[in-house]
Order: sequence, then structure tokens, then C-alpha cells
Amino acid sequence: MPKGTKQAVLKMIAQMSDKSSVEDIMYELYFRQRVDRGLEELATGKTISHEQVKRSIAKWQKSSGR
Repeated sequence: MPKGTKQAVLKMIAQMSDKSSVEDIMYELYFRQRVDRGLEELATGKTISHEQVKRSIAKWQKSSGR
């Protein structure tokens, strides 16, 4: 989460249904953290090209006998 994490979390929880469980809240926090991390990696150029991913998958499939 960005700066002001506590306030962002409180706002997120306030926007959720009153019927949200602790599990729902934890999932939403996890999801948002992963999205924020991905956006940060994208902004700093820490990405993998589609071609690199395809090569990695092909290598993995070959090594696992698929």
C-alpha cells in the first residue's frame, strides 16, 4: 500500500460490506498488496517480457516431461 497505509486500510475496510468476514478483509488486503507490488515493479522496470515467460514455461514443461 502507498504512504498513509493505515488510512488506506481503514478506508478500504469502511467501503466493504458490514457482513465482510476477517477472511474477506485479509484477502482484500493481500490482493491490494499484490497489485501495488506489481504496479511498483512495472514502474521500476522489473518486468519479464511475454517471450521470456513463454521460454520459461516451455523449459519447465520440458523438464517435467510434458
